[in-house]
Amino acid sequence: MSKASSAGSCVIRSVQAHVFRVPLEKPVSTSFGTMRDRPAVLVRLEDDAGLVGWGEIWCNWPACGAEHRARLLISDIAPRVLGRPLPEPADLWKELTAATHILVLQTGEAGPYAQVIAGFDMAYWDLVARRRGVPLSAPLSPDAAGAVRAYASGIHIRDAEAVVAQSRAAGYRDFKVKVGFDFDHDLAMIRALAGSLQPGETLHADANQAFTPDAARAFLLATADLGLGWLEEPVRVDTGPAIWGELARLTATPLAGGENMAGLRAFRSVIGAGHLSVIQPDAAKWGGPTGCRAVARAAIAAGRRYCPHFLGAGIGLAASAHILAAVGGDGLLEIDVNPNPLRDAVVPAWPVVDKGVVGLPDGTGIGIVPDMDRLEPFRTLRLASGPSI
Repeated sequence: MSKASSAGSCVIRSVQAHVFRVPLEKPVSTSFGTMRDRPAVLVRLEDDAGLVGWGEIWCNWPACGAEHRARLLISDIAPRVLGRPLPEPADLWKELTAATHILVLQTGEAGPYAQVIAGFDMAYWDLVARRRGVPLSAPLSPDAAGAVRAYASGIHIRDAEAVVAQSRAAGYRDFKVKVGFDFDHDLAMIRALAGSLQPGETLHADANQAFTPDAARAFLLATADLGLGWLEEPVRVDTGPAIWGELARLTATPLAGGENMAGLRAFRSVIGAGHLSVIQPDAAKWGGPTGCRAVARAAIAAGRRYCPHFLGAGIGLAASAHILAAVGGDGLLEIDVNPNPLRDAVVPAWPVVDKGVVGLPDGTGIGIVPDMDRLEPFRTLRLASGPSI
């Protein structure tokens, strides 16, 4: 297929959903729950020329959610896209969002439908870029960078001293720790960590919505002298704007959030309100590259930072890197540094962090593909729709 191939001529002949679960020897804890296995739903699209695109659907919660999202993809999305000429990815994303709106109202499952469409959108962008013979970042922006700065994430405060040291040795220069468990202990630990930073390093904190407004105020005041890069989701996302505004004005510590938001209107509203300095949509959870590119551009135009949230497998991580490289700005790529075979089972091996920077994968599209042989022991479900099943 020549580089001149257009997305408008793309016809998808099969849609597949692959579900995997990796048991965890050491569960991943947050303030609101514990992950005892790591799930992933990968989307595979194949066009009528035999080219393949890959995407990823967010499925960390609830614990039983991965298989449900795979079934939504095959039962509700695949019939809408198979066997017909498809428009550009951004137009198809809008079409699918509108076409499933009544189903969202009927079922009350706004999140699962948004997540499934996001993963499909990611796979479709990957397929379109491969058809054109270019990296995913290129159709997202002609001025895309070739590398992005990354930070080590998923670090529980109780393990932070050791994990930050390990992450530093692995090439990271920015670190985010989870707080919101034991206020006094968390505070003592984060002060110690901040004091141990080396020149050019930054420490961030993520409360995962754990604090009451009073506790958030206390934490911000107690850490005001530490130069934190941001405090993420200090209170519940649905806390009123008056509280968010008060917290934003309380200290110079930037507030961050966005992984638990959905919809262009909602993001533009919070960007306009100004209480979040760092905007963090998750491309596998809402929007895919289409929605997240729009949010990122709005954030950067308003003087905010776009730092994509991500906690999943390798496909979604690589797509997030491409989106960040395409939109520019001084944002950081989130890389969970906990052990995760689902993240590592990609070909070629990626990412490699050097002095805090990660280069985009080489090649067309996302630049990596899942290593299905390595993933097979973790499979729980495979579903497919189309003549090639």
